[in-house]
Amino acid sequence: MAQQRDLDVVVFGATGFVGRLVAAYLARHAPDGVRVGLAARSQEKLSAIRSRLGPSAESWPLIVANSDDTRSLTALAGRTRVVATTVGPYRKHGLPLVMACTDAGTHYADLAGEVAFMRESIDTCHEEAARTGVRIVHACGFDSIPSDLGVLLLHQAVGADGAGDLEDTTLVVKIMKGTLSGGTIDSMRVQLQEARAEPSVRRLVADPYALSPDRAEEPALGDERDLLSVRHDSDLGMWVGPFLMAGSNTRVVRRSNALQGWAYGRHFRYREVTGFGSGVPAPFKAAGMASLVVGLAAGLSFGPSRAVLGRVLPAPGEGPSEKAREAGSFLVEIHTRTSSGKRYISRVGARGDPGYAATSVMLGESALCLAFDEERLPARAGVLTPATAMGTRLVERLQAAGMTLSAQPAGA
Repeated sequence: MAQQRDLDVVVFGATGFVGRLVAAYLARHAPDGVRVGLAARSQEKLSAIRSRLGPSAESWPLIVANSDDTRSLTALAGRTRVVATTVGPYRKHGLPLVMACTDAGTHYADLAGEVAFMRESIDTCHEEAARTGVRIVHACGFDSIPSDLGVLLLHQAVGADGAGDLEDTTLVVKIMKGTLSGGTIDSMRVQLQEARAEPSVRRLVADPYALSPDRAEEPALGDERDLLSVRHDSDLGMWVGPFLMAGSNTRVVRRSNALQGWAYGRHFRYREVTGFGSGVPAPFKAAGMASLVVGLAAGLSFGPSRAVLGRVLPAPGEGPSEKAREAGSFLVEIHTRTSSGKRYISRVGARGDPGYAATSVMLGESALCLAFDEERLPARAGVLTPATAMGTRLVERLQAAGMTLSAQPAGA
């Protein structure tokens, strides 16, 4: 990748709600000397955002760029080592920037949770990015860093103990205090509309291995559909229900396995659920979650109900107050049984609303990792996942930023 750039990181979408949070995180936590730029459509709004970031950001360059203006995206990508973008829905707005970064030799990170967009990015740019040494990294927020790095840590812990391969593996959401971001909801809406209108998109998003680099080489492990109902899981000893983000997270994790030569195992079965415990109220709470997930998906798919939901759900560019963001938190546990019969568990968690505060940390550290840690990253390029692009080094960065990431034998 070309190194002669006048900037290290550019935050594209810096005037949006999450973009502002990422910019604020970098203003507080980027080391001295890091050259950060802010990019969006409006010079006036960018200037107003920069003025609120404090002395460390007062000299940050402002870059006017638009997602539908190829020339401006080419100029943006050519100035920096890394672009971190929060501009979604990504299938609608994202591919021109991915292409510009690929052509310019610029690393890229986003918050995409859209399977169809990620597939399009892979098909369009993976080979060229791999050839030129560019890392295009999707899903660098709550979608899908906890899932992807949590499974990577399990793989490493199991491998260090010589305990075999990962087999039945389940992410359980234990704590999630926060709200869905307006951008996430808008991305869901776009993907659901496209799936309803286009049979090819519908088939793609339903495929558990939609993001595989080689679909024909994936194992046939039976029913791997995402959970949409209530179930008592005797292996986990609890009632479980759907997890809204499973549809993208599981595909990202399976891509990580395949990109590493199926290092997690050829019989690696992965799913994600929300855990509700084993008490009397548990099945009713799980049923409520199932109704919410199915109802939200149905409501966002149809025009009349979508309009009603639009009045009560957060819109793109909106988000909770600082107090509400700080009050949030999340914790996921990932349980696995290995081919040798041993059980391991990893835990990933953080303080702060997962879709806003924690996500801004994850995307900010991902951008810094891509910009400054290249010699410590996996020797891999192309359209990647957080685990395959940044791996253990990103784990270390996030731990230093206050996140919990660990893996050990169950019961240890």
